[in-house]
Amino acid sequence: MKASAKDHFQRIFNDHEKLKLQLESQKSELESRRIALEKREAHNESERKKLAEDIEENTTKNSSLQMASIEQLKADQNVLKLAEDQKKQKEELHAKIIQLERQLDMKQKLELEIQQLRGSLSVLKHIEDDDDGEVLKKVDDLQKGLREKEQVLEDLDALNQTLIIKERKSNDELQDARKELINAIKETATRAQIGVKRMGELDTEPFLEAMKQRYNEEEAEDKATELCSLWEEYLKDPDWHPFKVVTIDGKHRELIREDDEKLNGLKKEVGEKAYNAVVASLTEINEYNPSGRYVTSELWNYKTGKRATLKEGVQFLLNTWKRKKGML
Repeated sequence: MKASAKDHFQRIFNDHEKLKLQLESQKSELESRRIALEKREAHNESERKKLAEDIEENTTKNSSLQMASIEQLKADQNVLKLAEDQKKQKEELHAKIIQLERQLDMKQKLELEIQQLRGSLSVLKHIEDDDDGEVLKKVDDLQKGLREKEQVLEDLDALNQTLIIKERKSNDELQDARKELINAIKETATRAQIGVKRMGELDTEPFLEAMKQRYNEEEAEDKATELCSLWEEYLKDPDWHPFKVVTIDGKHRELIREDDEKLNGLKKEVGEKAYNAVVASLTEINEYNPSGRYVTSELWNYKTGKRATLKEGVQFLLNTWKRKKGML
C-alpha cells in the first residue's frame, strides 16, 4: 500500500512538473509574441509617421509646383500679350511708314513746286512795275501760294519726325519684349528647338584638341585656356577688323580677309579647326554686335539655324507650360 501510494504521488508530482513546464513554455511563447507584437506596432507607428511626413512633403511640393505653374502661366500670358501688342503696333507702324513714303514723295514734289514758285517770283520782281497791276497781282498770288506750300511742307516735316519717334519707340519695346523672352527661355534650361545662343562665344574645344596633341592632359588644358583668353581679347578689340566689303547680288557684305596676319598665324600654329572657331565668333559678333564687340545672347531657332522670331519664342514657352501642366 505504501509503495502504491508512493507511485501514485510520484505520478501526480510528475504530471504536475510536466504541466508546470508546459505552462512555463506557453508563458515564454506568449511573452515572445507580446514583444514581437510591440515591435511590430512600434514599426507600424514609425511607418505611419513616415507615410504622413511623405504625404505632407508631397502636398507641399505639389503646392509649390502649382504656384510655380501659375506664375509661369502669368509670365507666359504677359509675354504673349506683349508680343501681340507689339505685332499690332508693328503693323500700324508699317502702315504709317507706307503713308510716310507717300508723303515724302509729296514733300519732294512740294519742294520742287516751291523752288519753281521762288524762281517765278524772282523773275517777276525784276520786271515789277508800279503801274502794272496785273504783275503785282500775280506776284501776290505766287507769294500766297508759296506760303501755303511752305506750311504744308512744315506739316509734313513735323509728321515725319513724329513717325520716326514712334518707330524708334516701337523698336525699343520690341527689343525689350525680346530680352524678356530670352530671360524666360534661359530659365527653362532645356535642349529644345528654340533656345538661347551666345552669339560670338568662342568654341574652346578645337584649341584643347590641338594642345592635347602636343602636351599632357594638365598642360594641354592650361595652354588651351591661355590661348582662348588671348583670342577672346583679340575678338573684343575694336581696332582689329579683319573684314573686306564685297558686293553679292547687288548687296554689300563683309567677309573675312584671307590675308589677315593674325588669323593666318593662328591657322598655321594651332590648326584649321581653331581658325574656323575664331572666324565663326568674328562673323557672329560683326553681325549681331559690331559696335560693342562682345558676346550677346540671342533667341535662336536651332532647327533652322536662324534667329528665332518673337512668335516662335512665345509659342515655345506656351508649349513648355502646357507640357508642365500635363505632368502635374
